Amino acid sequence: MRGTLFNRKKKFEHWELIALYLVAYDIVAVNFAYFFGLWLRFDLQFSHIPQDYLSSFLQFTPVYTIFSIIVFYRLRLYKSLWRFASLSELNRIVCASAITSLFQIVGITVFCQRMPVSYYLIGAALQFAAVVGVRFSYRYIILLRKKKKQTGENVRNAMVIGAGAAGQIIIKELKNSSETRAVPCCIIDDNSNKWGRFMYNVPIVGGRDSIMENVKKYHIDEILFAIPTARPEERRDILNICKETGCDLKSLPGVYQLANGEVSLSKMKAVAVEELLGRDPIKVDLEEIFRYLRGKTILVTGGGGSIGSELCRQIAGHEPKQLIVFDIYENSVYDIEQELKRKYPNLNLTALIGSVRDSRRINQVFETYHPEIVYHAAAHKHVPLMETSPNEAIKNNVIGTYKTAYAALKNGTQRFVLISTDKAVNPTNIMGASKRLCEMIIQSMDVIAKAGRMEILPFLHEHSEENDENLKISATKTKTEFVAVRFGNVLGSNGSVIPLFKKQIEAGGPVTVTHPDIIRYFMTIPEAVSLVLQAGVLARGGEIFVLDMGEPVKIDTLARNLIKLSGYKPDEDIQVVYTGLRLGEKLFEEKLMAEEGMKKTKNELIHIGKPIPFNTEVFLLQLTHLAKACNRNSEDIVGMVEEMVTTFHPAEEKPEEKIKKKERYFAEQTAMMEEAAVTVENR
Repeated sequence: MRGTLFNRKKKFEHWELIALYLVAYDIVAVNFAYFFGLWLRFDLQFSHIPQDYLSSFLQFTPVYTIFSIIVFYRLRLYKSLWRFASLSELNRIVCASAITSLFQIVGITVFCQRMPVSYYLIGAALQFAAVVGVRFSYRYIILLRKKKKQTGENVRNAMVIGAGAAGQIIIKELKNSSETRAVPCCIIDDNSNKWGRFMYNVPIVGGRDSIMENVKKYHIDEILFAIPTARPEERRDILNICKETGCDLKSLPGVYQLANGEVSLSKMKAVAVEELLGRDPIKVDLEEIFRYLRGKTILVTGGGGSIGSELCRQIAGHEPKQLIVFDIYENSVYDIEQELKRKYPNLNLTALIGSVRDSRRINQVFETYHPEIVYHAAAHKHVPLMETSPNEAIKNNVIGTYKTAYAALKNGTQRFVLISTDKAVNPTNIMGASKRLCEMIIQSMDVIAKAGRMEILPFLHEHSEENDENLKISATKTKTEFVAVRFGNVLGSNGSVIPLFKKQIEAGGPVTVTHPDIIRYFMTIPEAVSLVLQAGVLARGGEIFVLDMGEPVKIDTLARNLIKLSGYKPDEDIQVVYTGLRLGEKLFEEKLMAEEGMKKTKNELIHIGKPIPFNTEVFLLQLTHLAKACNRNSEDIVGMVEEMVTTFHPAEEKPEEKIKKKERYFAEQTAMMEEAAVTVENR
């Protein structure tokens, strides 16, 4: 009850009360201004003012007062937030003063009498000064209070990189915002024509070569990179200089923010290590992808992983008929399901739990939902772990890929896209070799689909009770197109070096690098996914798409850059320790095998590797024996894979172990070839 009475008694908001004060002030100001002009004309002697001039002024005053208040009101001079007054408010005051002054000149001359020229000029000028002064003085007082407050606080000195439009907005906000404790001290810009000049009273001190010098001179704590239009190479070079200063680095993510008017301090983010790669981001034809995905039923295996979940995000934004997320890990599936439901409430989303190694489950999914496009991202990818569990690498990566591709072929899927890796090129570890086998499966499936010889495909099963005739593929010709997409390491993905380095830095170090000379190709998760989506559009069957990832990056350099970006000094604050190459790990990765060659596509950053020919029937028979060996946990898995993938050169083993493996494998190979001869003869 008291609250209701209080609300009834409260007639005005605070700003409305301020507006009333301004109205009262303006009534006095506009009239005093012209009176002062008349008074000044007659030497500030009131008695010297002729009676007819004074009578005309007093007669016209009520009319002019009412007209001025109406004009000021219509131009919103009583509704503006004057603590944030800017050029827009100044323009409206100029407009209001011009209109009212013109009305004064014409009105008093026509309806009363002509006044002295000084009356018009001094009155108009004084009125403008009075109206502007009271309004902008409030903003000025606020700025003084902020400056006084900052002198008693721990203020951070900021350097702004870029004296362009974005830099101007950032500096203005730094100087005007009461929320930030950073003070702009200097500006860096490579345009020498701007050196020695000022922007908002902040000096432009030089180009990128003077960054280190001015960081020391102005005791800079924070560097703000405000050139969203900079080329990746320029961005990399400047940020590489900045990271050596030990200052906190922030930057605007992209040029689109400048175009959309979204440049602000809140949009600035900490500089990420991928910004130091200095490569143009991959560009894809979004409209072409949109047309291709729209209205399709799409299945993403491994949909809860780093690549799989980003695939789901981008696909969800392209209006599919239905999106099916399939993964064995329920927590990751739950996370991406909740995210997509929140972001795309109208999306027809189905989240399923299951393994690609389970023939019955994967076939049930295909028979129930009939996906038109499949993105196969489910795989084991950790090199050291797979070296100690090669059977699991083959079961999940190779047999899982075969079973998923088999189900796609059986159920008439239009297109099947495999997520591969540059580790499949001349592999030295079982993970890379397993992904090369996956590529060979995709190539085999495409050859068989085009030839219409599905009857030669073996049915790989883990248990005899799974050998269900209903799961076997028919001899009907299908139009499924199979394609693989190969790219390098993905920054920020689960298990990649960046999250590991960040955890080690947070723990105070040391940061572990296997070898000082180890290099890798890198790309961001959105780049990897855009490549996969583009490949799905360009696919004609049997291709291996490869991204031009620019120059490879030293892992040691990456680790040291991340330490610097975190505000520490490598080998002083955080130690970098070299642990030695792990089993099966290479110093460098390759994108294509030499015999594959390179073919361009309409996207300059996407290439196609020419498929390496191999005997499909022999390969499928070898695959059958490999699956059986996995199921009985054979110790000869690596040897069998070495025979199937001729470019596979596993890590060196002890001589006696190698001899025993060769003997066992030779016996199995002889039996397999005899079986193949019998099969061919029966046909």
